[in-house]
Amino acid sequence: MKTVLLPSHGTPFVSLRFLFETGSVDDPDGKEGLAALTGATLAEGGTRKRTYAQLLDALYPMAAGIGVQVDREVTVVHGTVHRDHLDRYYELIREVVLEPIFDLKEFERLRDDQRNALVSGLRAIDDETFGMEALASLLYPGHPYGRPVEGTVRGIDVLRRDDVAAFYAARFTRNRLTLGVAGNVPDGFLDRVAADFGSLPPGETMHAVPPAPDSASGFDTLVVTKPARAWAISLGHPLAVTRADADFFPLFLANSYFGEHRTFNGALMTKLRSDRGLNYGNYSYVEQFVQDGGSTFGLPNVARRRQAFTIWIRPVAAEHAHFAIRLAVRQLRRLVREGLSREAFEETRAFLIHYSKLWTQTPSRRLGYAMDGVFYGGKGLVEELADRLPRMTLDEVNRAVRRNLKPECLRVAVIADPAGADAFVDALASNAPSPIVYATPTRREVLAEDRDIEIETLPVERNRCRIVPATVMFER
Repeated sequence: MKTVLLPSHGTPFVSLRFLFETGSVDDPDGKEGLAALTGATLAEGGTRKRTYAQLLDALYPMAAGIGVQVDREVTVVHGTVHRDHLDRYYELIREVVLEPIFDLKEFERLRDDQRNALVSGLRAIDDETFGMEALASLLYPGHPYGRPVEGTVRGIDVLRRDDVAAFYAARFTRNRLTLGVAGNVPDGFLDRVAADFGSLPPGETMHAVPPAPDSASGFDTLVVTKPARAWAISLGHPLAVTRADADFFPLFLANSYFGEHRTFNGALMTKLRSDRGLNYGNYSYVEQFVQDGGSTFGLPNVARRRQAFTIWIRPVAAEHAHFAIRLAVRQLRRLVREGLSREAFEETRAFLIHYSKLWTQTPSRRLGYAMDGVFYGGKGLVEELADRLPRMTLDEVNRAVRRNLKPECLRVAVIADPAGADAFVDALASNAPSPIVYATPTRREVLAEDRDIEIETLPVERNRCRIVPATVMFER
């Protein structure tokens, strides 16, 4: 069992995180979704001493909660409470993690919720996330990375309470646990928690093997059809680097220049939204990114042993989809070919040095990043950036870009209306021109650039394009 302690007496709060190195990669064949359901039932399935309703009643006077976050490789139980309530709160979260009862009624409710989240949520109405999950199915075919954490419809349907109890017993073990405490922590508290959690069985330390990066030349294209007035587009390819590798941090800076999440810094945002008004946002990532609620920041503790470079084009009008893909690929090719300029490098570095400090505004977020550092064998991301960015050079950034980003080896996933899917794929595969018409007057320099973009050649072959209905995605 590993421990992380981040004391801070300038806050009245204490944050706890229990990170277990287990997730959907450990789902048994045919029972896809078991890790997610185990996490949900752990938090909401009751304990030996109280029902879930009684747990909520006990938490309410403390203005606190107990959350769970399940990803491909890690599951985190977490919470924050005022120091005055810490002893009582700790007893509750300790019960949740160490003494779950997995109440049958709550299990059935949560299984139904998980199925509905997949069928009536992801596949039906959440086109942006659906597009990213469809892309994952191209990046990691046949591997747990290639399907949602929620699993598959068939997998969820066969899950039983005993499966959850067995998964918990086998995977929520001492050797898989990183215990984290941050904030106004009383003396001796971490030792008390470590002693309690030392009662977990040691367990085995074998982990599922992540897929090896596959960067076959050309584009594989998946068009998923469902009623859609605007089309969500996702592009990307696997990466051979993570935060454990030196190349990651120069790539992180280059990505901030190219497509920082929900800011107007990125070249993608400038070209697609600011210059052309094609959609709401356009971003890129060099590791898995999950937005933290309504903020612009990512969630910590989404750690993975394999990562991917991805581009997220938020929904565009159907008639602009082909053009938007061409424009994104053109910008990526330019980034790899030309690299960042000196001015862009200096501006982006200065931005990141200051912006990254906002990611650790709370003890809980600081703790999460520090625990990610343990996972990757280094420091937390913000600490790493504070250390590396001032010493980083433009040549390091551009070399990392050339080594790792592959604009000719992309996978493309599009959530599209069935009425236009066939024509779209035909145009994509034949490299037919995709001229764009604006509803309002546009600058001359933009129109001049458009004439080149609309004929940008993409390495798309018809036999590497598939069109499938949304209802078959993640069915089994």
